[in-house]
Parts: sequence; structure tokens; C-alpha cells
Amino acid sequence: MARPDAAALSIFDSVLASVAEEMGATLGRSALSPNIRERRDFSCAVFDPTGNLIAQAAHIPVHLGAMPESVAAVRSLAPFAPGDLALLNDPYLGGTHLPDVTMVSPVFERSSARPGRLLGFVASRAHQADIGGMAPGSMPLARELVQEGLIIPPLKLMRRGVLNQEALALILRNVRTPDERRGDLDAQMAAHRVGERRLQEIAAKYGPGVLRARMRDLLDYAERLTRAALARIPPGTYRFRDALDNDGISRGVVPIQVALVAGQGELVVDFTGSAAERHSSVNAVAAVTRSAVYYVVRCLLGENAPMNAGCFRPVTVILPESSVVNASPGRAVSAGNVETSQRIVDAVLGALGRALPDIVPAASSGTMNNIAVGGFDSLRRRPFAYYETLAGGAGGGPKAPGLDAVHTHMTNTLNTPVESLEMTYPFRVLEYSLREGSGGAGLHRGGDGLIRAYEFLTETDVTLMTDRRRTRPWGARGGRPGAAGRNSLVRDGKERRLPGKTQFRASPGDVLRVQTPGGGGWGKAGRGR
Repeated sequence: MARPDAAALSIFDSVLASVAEEMGATLGRSALSPNIRERRDFSCAVFDPTGNLIAQAAHIPVHLGAMPESVAAVRSLAPFAPGDLALLNDPYLGGTHLPDVTMVSPVFERSSARPGRLLGFVASRAHQADIGGMAPGSMPLARELVQEGLIIPPLKLMRRGVLNQEALALILRNVRTPDERRGDLDAQMAAHRVGERRLQEIAAKYGPGVLRARMRDLLDYAERLTRAALARIPPGTYRFRDALDNDGISRGVVPIQVALVAGQGELVVDFTGSAAERHSSVNAVAAVTRSAVYYVVRCLLGENAPMNAGCFRPVTVILPESSVVNASPGRAVSAGNVETSQRIVDAVLGALGRALPDIVPAASSGTMNNIAVGGFDSLRRRPFAYYETLAGGAGGGPKAPGLDAVHTHMTNTLNTPVESLEMTYPFRVLEYSLREGSGGAGLHRGGDGLIRAYEFLTETDVTLMTDRRRTRPWGARGGRPGAAGRNSLVRDGKERRLPGKTQFRASPGDVLRVQTPGGGGWGKAGRGR
């Protein structure tokens, strides 16, 4: 079989990525919750028969970079049969944090000549707005994993197309909003049926042998492109240190320290010196940390380069045991996935900026600004749970200012429309605007954050998991840092400042106001602000 050229590989990469894209379209359109239907807090991908990531849709980086470990965990359930579908959320067995529920299904040939031969896997990960635990939204200030929600090890939710009703009943009995969760899980399962059919159609069109060969070719091609990109980094060791404001329980900062060792088209990323694991939820599992590193490496490649496991081959990640970037089983991790992952990206980008100062942008907002709310909706006479992230400012770069009010780095969700929120949940959005002037000054200024204010109409339990409320997104090449974020609660006409990470019960009429950080500026300020 002749080796394909770059154009042919690019076409085949697009063909496989279209499987993940169509899965995502099915999931988004079929889901019940606004978190998945509107915000698009989900990801889909395609894997080869040995579990290597082959193609993905343009979804959530923190999901996709960690998903290969989910597929590896699910492969322990073999043997598989057509119609099987596995499910998990255990962060220490292939997950990220408990609300992210992952499904993996094997895809088999439909040919009568070789029935039952494995073509690969399709996978999806969707953030469920509640998965149980000590607080609505399952993003609490927890001290151990079991407080964060229901832990699901890899299990077969479907066997030969037959749903495991007992397993599903167990899951739904342990969440606050079972009808919404059932709707979202059904949407994921529907997306998998679409993905399986599309991968089988590709195999039927090109031939299973050609499909497997092109999968191997794409892995090798991505590796060659990555090695070429890494070879442009001047050989040497580059260090950077950043930190989370705190862990939500104790007051001190939580440092993330990294050393990049570059040379000969390879990269070693060493997190020795980072903080020890915490008695709180800011711990990241190893899969999340690796995902953040892979994201930064992928940013060095061209926009049209394939994103698959071949990109990871030239990268070695060193993670100290029992650290905030490689937590021990049982540690709480809900914020590690959403907040610590962002700071890991900031640290790796900061180190890379010392090697490639004219390429790397300033720090973006550095937080997903997580808000989880829930309680009993007295207006609609039903329980409710909702989760969303808020955008911030992007860091200014060498060619242009940072974007205003945009999700950056490890998140890629959409805005939840105000109308959708008010139609579904017992609160109003009083303000949704740009936080003008919050971006750092520079030759290319940082993007502005935003302001979102919620008025609660019923008793509501609220969790805020935010960062960059004390530390500020750093500027680059002489640019100024972006403004820190600010959270506050208005009660009886009086406003009081809230910590970045906190839980409280809101009363009817209370107003939560969240101001997100701006991005850092790039270059010394000239005529820009």
C-alpha cells in the first residue's frame, strides 16, 4: 500500500474528525440540560483499536486530552461485542472529575467476510450538572472524593445493545435531578450510535485495512509535525512558577512550578517543586495535568495539523507523587479539572515564553469562574441544579490584542443565553456585560472580562469555584497584568465581598455579582490603553 502524501492524510483526518463532529451535533441537539444543550459542555473523539486517540471534534481541551486514559480503563472490560457501551467518571480510573461522565463504545466491522473485527472506539464526555455529593452541582469545597458525588468505575451500561437498567437506576437514584440526567445520558448514548454507524461507513467505503493503515499513518504524521515544531525551541531548560490564590480551605497560595527541557525535537515537562496535594478539591489527577501540557504543545502546531496521540509521543511529563498536579486516589479533585488545569497551562506557557518570547501570548484570565447552584424550585415545584462557567479576557499576543469575554485554554464552552436560564431555573440575570478596562495595558492589550449578576427567586445553595481573585493574569514582554476578578453578594441593599472559593445559601432577592479577570497585556504600552 503506497504511503499517502500530506494532502491525502489531511483529507482522511477530516473524514475521521467528522465522525466526532457529528456525534457532538447529535449530543448537543438531543440533550435536556442547558449545560449541555446550550453551553455545549461536552466532547467527542475517535480512537483506534489499541486505544490511541485518532481524531477529535473542536470541543473541550481538558476533556479531550484526558480521554485516552478513559479508553484505556474501559479496555479492561474486554471482551467486547457489538452494541456494548461502557460508562465511567472515576478520576483515578480514566476520568477527570465526577460531573464529567464518559462513555466509550467499541465499533466492529459489519462485513460478512470478517464479522466482529474491531475497527476502533468512539467516546464522549459530558459534564452532568449534578452527580450527587454534598452540594448541588457536585462542585463543593470538599476534603475527599466521596463528598463530591457518585463515583462510577468503568462498567458496561449496555451489553449487546441491551441497557443495564439496574446500573442506570443506581445512578439516577443518587442525583438531585434524575429526569434531566436521564435525558442527558440518553443523548450521549444516541451520539454513540451515530458515531458507530459513521465509522462503519468509512470502513465500508475505503476498506477496513485501509482505515487501519491510515490511522497508523496519521499517528506518525502528527508525530513528525510535533517533532519539527519542538525542534524550533532553542535547546535549554526554561522555568516558570505560578500559583492558585488558595485551595479554598487554607489561606496560602498553591504554587505550580515547571521546568521545560527542550532539545532534538523532544520536550520534557517537569513539575517537580509544585505544591503537595491538598485537603481540598484543587488537586488535579495526572490525566488532567498531561492534558494541559498536550494542549500547549498542540498550540505550537499549525491550525490544520491533526490532533491525535502521535502529538504526544515526543513529550515526557514528570509528575511528583502526591502533589497538586498528581493527586493520590481518594483526594477531592473537582476544582483540579477546572481551575488547576488553567494554572498549569499558565505555568507551561510562562516557561515556553522564555524560550519563544515573540510567539507566546500573555496570560489569559486563568479561571473558568465556576458557578454551581441548586435547591427546590418553589415556582415549578421540582428540584433544580445548574452549573456554568463564565468567560474572561484573553491575553494579548504578539500580533493582536486579546479577545474580550471569551473562554480560553482548557475550556471551550459557549455562553448560556439569559432567556434559557430564566425559562428553566428560579433566578434572573440582572446584568451581563463587559467589564471594561479589566484587560492589562500593553502594545497589544489584554481582553476584558465580563460581569454577570444573578437574582435568586428561591432559597438556593451556591458554590463558587473561581481563581485569580488575588493573583493577576501576568503580562508578557513588558505588558501589564490583567485585573483580578471579584465576587460579591448583595443582600438587603448591602454588598459584601465573597471569597474566590466559597459555599453559601442565598435567600430570595439576594444578588450574586461575578466580575471575571481580564487578560494580561503583551508588549510595552504605546498608544494603547
